[in-house]
Amino acid sequence: MGSMITSKLAAMAPHRVASLALLNTTGGGYQCIPKIDWHTISLACRFLRARTPEQRAILDLEVHYTREYLEEVIGTSTRRQMLYQEYVKGLSSGGMQSRYGFEGQINACWTHKLSPTELDRIRFSGFLVLIIHGRDDVVAQLYHARRLAENLQPAAKLVELRGGHLVSHERPAEVNMSLMEMIKASNSNTDLEEWSNLPNKSDGLLLSGSASCLTKRDDDRVNYLVFTYNLLGKLQLIFLFVFGVFYVILEHVRRVVKILKPVRVSASTL
Repeated sequence: MGSMITSKLAAMAPHRVASLALLNTTGGGYQCIPKIDWHTISLACRFLRARTPEQRAILDLEVHYTREYLEEVIGTSTRRQMLYQEYVKGLSSGGMQSRYGFEGQINACWTHKLSPTELDRIRFSGFLVLIIHGRDDVVAQLYHARRLAENLQPAAKLVELRGGHLVSHERPAEVNMSLMEMIKASNSNTDLEEWSNLPNKSDGLLLSGSASCLTKRDDDRVNYLVFTYNLLGKLQLIFLFVFGVFYVILEHVRRVVKILKPVRVSASTL
């Protein structure tokens, strides 16, 4: 949510911004929906069942980092083992996130949106924009970060790194190098066109859902691909909606059963 808040503030007061860096972000709304596959479904199921700091710590590690990063050996332990202890300690001392806090966070992400006017205000205000994203982020899809960078042309530069949602922890050297490059470019008044590393939209037709540019030589094929992609995207949203409704109903049923469950009374208390 940090990048969402920052981008909104930059749109509100662009004259007070020297440069803008966004890490692992999306445009909000439906873009907050993760990629639907068996891995994310498994994470969602485990998230609903996580009741203790130990259970939540195991889940958060898989959400925040890549498996390769967690399994890296440091001394006599893996990074997963070391981070697990830190996560459990943090969750135990600070407390688990409340249901109201979680619902508020989801509402904030879902209702976040940059209007066309706000996007134009950022891209034409003269400051440089840097978007850094982990290729293996299971929370914020890389595709939406690419779309945001395209919408912020010519001010935006996109840097994709090997890493998960907390790519700044997995690749601190690369992230810091990119940030320093942006700061130096801002101080030297680098032109926006020189800063951006994105292809010019006028060079071809950009197919929604892909990073590659397709030419207009075969309009029928392009239209078919766009239609197919949009159809799959709608099916994905429908599946996610049905899945969410199912688990909401399941949670309510579990609560009702727990309330109506008869209490055993021992003979000694009668």
